[in-house]
Amino acid sequence: MNFAPLPSVDVASVPADALVLDVREDDEWAAGHADGALHVPMSDFVGRFGEVTEAVADGRRAFVMCRVGGRSAQVTQYLVQQGIDAVNVDGGMIAWDAAGRPVVTEAGAPGFVA
Repeated sequence: MNFAPLPSVDVASVPADALVLDVREDDEWAAGHADGALHVPMSDFVGRFGEVTEAVADGRRAFVMCRVGGRSAQVTQYLVQQGIDAVNVDGGMIAWDAAGRPVVTEAGAPGFVA
């Protein structure tokens, strides 16, 4: 079987106004996440798939992120198979934080990557 390579980008290539889809679990999200990200945990993904399709209804690309890139790669592959324009963010939140991109809590306070 011939699989197409998984579309992926580094954190520097994620536009400031991008749709960031965070697939980490609730405790990871609560510690800190990309400002403005959409949170749909991988464990709830199939049940909450409608939230994702609604967010990309206007043709936006979804930049999928987890802690380091493993879970987001699986979700990206699933989204691409569904015909959605999605890319995996290499290095995930660890790379995001290391690049100095904003990490916040629900309250908007500075967060951290758990």
